[in-house]
Amino acid sequence: MKEINKGNGFFGLLSRRGFFRGTGLAALAGLAGSRAEAASGTKGLHTTYESIGVRPVINCWGTMTILSGSLMLPEVKAAMDEAGKHYVHMDELMEGAGKRLAELTGAEWGIIASGAAGAITGATAACMAGADPEKMSMLPDTTGMKNEVLIHTSHRVVYDRSVWMTGAKMVEVNSADAMEHAAGDKTAMIFVLGEALDNGRITLEEIVAIGKRHSIPVLVDAAAERPDVPNRYLQGGADLVAYSGGKCLRGPQSAGLLLGRKDLCRAAFLNMSPHHAFGRPMKVDKGEIIGLLTAVDMWVNHRDHKAEFREWERKLNYIGNRAAKIPTVTFTVNQPTRRSNVAPTMDISWDQSRVKITPDEANSQLSEGIPRIYMSLNGKGLSIMSYMMEKGDEIVVARRIAEVLSKAVS
Repeated sequence: MKEINKGNGFFGLLSRRGFFRGTGLAALAGLAGSRAEAASGTKGLHTTYESIGVRPVINCWGTMTILSGSLMLPEVKAAMDEAGKHYVHMDELMEGAGKRLAELTGAEWGIIASGAAGAITGATAACMAGADPEKMSMLPDTTGMKNEVLIHTSHRVVYDRSVWMTGAKMVEVNSADAMEHAAGDKTAMIFVLGEALDNGRITLEEIVAIGKRHSIPVLVDAAAERPDVPNRYLQGGADLVAYSGGKCLRGPQSAGLLLGRKDLCRAAFLNMSPHHAFGRPMKVDKGEIIGLLTAVDMWVNHRDHKAEFREWERKLNYIGNRAAKIPTVTFTVNQPTRRSNVAPTMDISWDQSRVKITPDEANSQLSEGIPRIYMSLNGKGLSIMSYMMEKGDEIVVARRIAEVLSKAVS
């Protein structure tokens, strides 16, 4: 692929100041809370879910977008509150964010987009139109551009709409040899679903090698994966990788990360809001940018991931032990095996000849009761992920499961 414009462009006019030196972002937490609310005189004046007839839920399902992802960290909320007190130039803000993301993640550069989906769309536009204003203004008309995106058949997923909505043509292949053969002058990008690499049908090494031989950028969708440092995909030779900001990072749900090559990250930003290109509707607020930077800083420098995992297991065992007091009820805690949503889960099952309620019926009672509790089914019973459960939720969940199952005992 022809190299994306590395010239100064308007980036050369931007301030190169480091907006976020050091790791003091977490200290912003002390700026928010009831003190700020009281000082502003806004206490009691804001709209609540209940005031518009919406009932919140306890999330025992995971970082599902339909359940609004995760809850933001207190440090993230405080940083966003502080950011909302000032105006900034968005180009300068993203330049500072890119520099800080590089420092935090070890990537060459990064940008913050409107979720992982927005990051994927921006990356695709960058690989097709680069930073060329004329081409950028044409999308989704790709006339005269490289517009084909190679993808292994097993990596097709509903989320790849974020790729082809730009006007890109998805070219499916079923093997590394077929991908090699399909790579050509019209190929703009190779798309990889990170989790699908575990099916063994094609490896990242094979994909990267094809990309390098043909100068084709490789983009990995790792939306629900852990953005650990060093980055497994960038170290493996991928050019770009996209993450959700509102899942394990516990940043803003409507923000996401694009990490990787500096030229492509910058071109992706040019193809998105606030610039008048294809991604103009994909706006990210200044507070969301600061909030996600804070979440990344917390992930890399401040969160105790091992302690969090132990707490997730403790909650599951608390619920399981309470449920197991009911005749025939058993539970199993399962360790994560997938790249996405890396957290333990628990299966609860029972003998329906003794506990006369089906998993569907039990799930319905939990999701429609007081409080509402959302979880998934495992075929034989209930399945709980404690990933997004807050402190004390396990007590409420254990009580409600016991109530529902106890009433069904014959």
